[in-house]
Amino acid sequence: MKKELKIGIVGATGAVGQELLRLLLRREFPFSELRLLASARSAGKEVTEGGRTWTIREAAPEAFAGLDVAIFSAGASVSRELAPAVVERGCVVIDNSSAFRMDAGVPLVIPEINGKEAFNHKGIIANPNCSTAIALMGLFPLHRQFGLKRVIASTYQAVSGSGAEAIAELDAQVRAYVEGKESKPEVYPYPIAFNLLPHVDAFTDSGYTKEELKLLYESRKIMNLPTLKASATCVRVPVFRAHSIAITAQFEHVVDLDQAKKAIRLFPGCDLMDDPEKLSYPMPLDFAGKINCGVGRMRVDFALDNALSFWVVGDQLWKGAALNALQIAELLAERDAEN
Repeated sequence: MKKELKIGIVGATGAVGQELLRLLLRREFPFSELRLLASARSAGKEVTEGGRTWTIREAAPEAFAGLDVAIFSAGASVSRELAPAVVERGCVVIDNSSAFRMDAGVPLVIPEINGKEAFNHKGIIANPNCSTAIALMGLFPLHRQFGLKRVIASTYQAVSGSGAEAIAELDAQVRAYVEGKESKPEVYPYPIAFNLLPHVDAFTDSGYTKEELKLLYESRKIMNLPTLKASATCVRVPVFRAHSIAITAQFEHVVDLDQAKKAIRLFPGCDLMDDPEKLSYPMPLDFAGKINCGVGRMRVDFALDNALSFWVVGDQLWKGAALNALQIAELLAERDAEN
């Protein structure tokens, strides 16, 4: 039994905000009031979902009065500017942006992994980066079994990670190609259709992008592994939805493939798809619009001792963003109902 909450969605007109609304209704989240909030230019517009209609309100501090929880999906600058004022009004903020993830006083939560941390908040709970969330759904159960030491990963990230405009750009470029026309890139520096861009987020002085460093630092925090070593190459691919990640993980203890597969199979939120004879492995088309993440191509690694290589796929808009945030809100609703 969950307590009914008064809940707000900030960035309700964006790709993640729209998915939040759909999931909130689909999962029958217990709310007594729902406010959809966005920028001033979207205020007054109507949004209809599940036979119900809401009018968008401007995401100004006073619009949060009386709310229990607000899920932010409007970018880091909006979160930094608005979240503290919202917390002052007694509303818990679950933030999808990078604004607070590495703050020592802000829990960074994947419910299946460190859900109890959500109750240690001081008004703000951070949602991890999309590629981190999906990667850790495969890594964490193996860490519990063998003790994670080192990670090398290559991500294959769908354009959904860049928002609705990127989805539209890929669609337009594919149509233009079929019709023999040109379609100039605007969201990305180069065409994304029939192409791969080894560049997700801004480059840093280290040569890694911010996205690649997020996998390292966020994984350390979520799994409480401050000495974890990780190296990632993040690639944008011409896929509409669902990220895929190729991972090689080295462990403290000797690995056993059967035990590894069992650990994945039993972990909440994971589907094991690993049958080479039947060409069974997770793919983006299979996991777009799915709650669980898929894990497959599991094998003992030949290059490193005590290591496994495997493949993880998950819906960026769901487990990588909207779903994970909503699962955190569900934890809060369950705790409030118990008290």
